[in-house]
Amino acid sequence: MNANWMTRLARAEGEPLRPPAFVISLDFELHWGMSDIVTTPEHPYVRQLLGARRAVPAMLDLFRERHIRATWATVGYLFAEDRATLKRFSPTRRPHYANPARDNYRLEIGDDEASDPLHYARSLVDLIAQTPGQEIASYTFSHYYCHEEGQTPEDFKADLAAAMAIAEHVGHRPSSLVLPRNQVDEDYLAPMREVGFRCYRGNPQRAGFSRHQRDATFRGALRLLDSYVDLTGHHGIKWRDLKGDPLDIPASMFLRPRRGVPQLDALRLRRIKNAMRRAAKRGEIFHLWWHPHNFGGDTDANLRDLAAIIGYFQSLSIEYGMRSMSMGDVLMRHEQATTAPSTT
Repeated sequence: MNANWMTRLARAEGEPLRPPAFVISLDFELHWGMSDIVTTPEHPYVRQLLGARRAVPAMLDLFRERHIRATWATVGYLFAEDRATLKRFSPTRRPHYANPARDNYRLEIGDDEASDPLHYARSLVDLIAQTPGQEIASYTFSHYYCHEEGQTPEDFKADLAAAMAIAEHVGHRPSSLVLPRNQVDEDYLAPMREVGFRCYRGNPQRAGFSRHQRDATFRGALRLLDSYVDLTGHHGIKWRDLKGDPLDIPASMFLRPRRGVPQLDALRLRRIKNAMRRAAKRGEIFHLWWHPHNFGGDTDANLRDLAAIIGYFQSLSIEYGMRSMSMGDVLMRHEQATTAPSTT
């Protein structure tokens, strides 16, 4: 779908070009995003990571049935069908992290997806691409850490170029980017733009997300509590506040997996639904994100919660005209609205 087509569709339906929007982005990484934590095959979280291979098709079925659009930010390694492909697209310029545990190039991996389902996922990437409304985006090539010592913007650019190249090898040219561990740095915006990324998921502008807050324990505790109780606001994003080149499309909330405590799980869903309703009433964007492996354990229960969130979105769609959008959809509508404001 190109931007001009979307503009004509919005006019034909009598819909504003920038209606309230429900945006979903998923950080698809498997073991590449956890290699510094899950360090042995016996680690208990391996089962959760493998569970993502069941969760992804199940989420896609739900998205297809409910006509939900979503962005899948995918680590470049996962596009490879085998070790030879991975080697061919790996950049020659690489970061030299001061903490070697962050370096995914050190990992010993299998030959292909059949032998190593934690490090290859070409079949799942293809399944995502074949599902209507799903956007293939990038999560960098190597699960790159922008805030680690021992790497530079030039290293980052090489990583992004490799991510773009391996995606093109599979038939995609991603325009949206998500940065691992949400490590956004202004010095890295130019490399994003130069490689061809046109939007990225930025951090919420609220307590608990500032890089300058040195107490990581406090930040983590605040984020956790805020998932259940409103401590920092509802975090809808005003269309007019979208800015930057590439465009910053900030996150609103992280969808935490079930805790197995009914009272807490109910609070978490209520927190999200209240924020969605406020965004819908105010004509704003609500941007929800999570990792597929968050659903790798207790998959059916987590899918029921997701179905409940989507059902609530559908009621907001009827009541307030809220629309399901990928990050790429937001980018296109923003660009059309800012170049032709009379159509909004």
